[in-house]
Amino acid sequence: QVQVVESGGGLVQPGGSLRLSCAASGRILSIYSMGWYRQAPGKQRDFLAAITRGGRSSYADSVKGRFTISIDNAKNTVYLQMNSLKPEDTAVYYCNVDTPLRSWGQGTQVTVSS
Repeated sequence: QVQVVESGGGLVQPGGSLRLSCAASGRILSIYSMGWYRQAPGKQRDFLAAITRGGRSSYADSVKGRFTISIDNAKNTVYLQMNSLKPEDTAVYYCNVDTPLRSWGQGTQVTVSS
């Protein structure tokens, strides 16, 4: 079983930055990729970014140029650097780990408000 724990969420003003972390642990043979999604109240969970173990990344158009995903293979940890945050970025942010079965974390709240 794979455990996935996100951290780094919080309250930030518009235009500010946050860095989310997500660590995977447990029975991991190999991580194929890790990624981030978010879900705002009353909305579906949307894809934000993903990165393979080899470092190949992809982004949703809504965050391209503002968010950067990175991975530390030695720590089984993925990061999401979020810059120029907007109120519409407010959501619960979820991390996924593909081994290749997909495991999810419990989420971390990000609130962008003045």
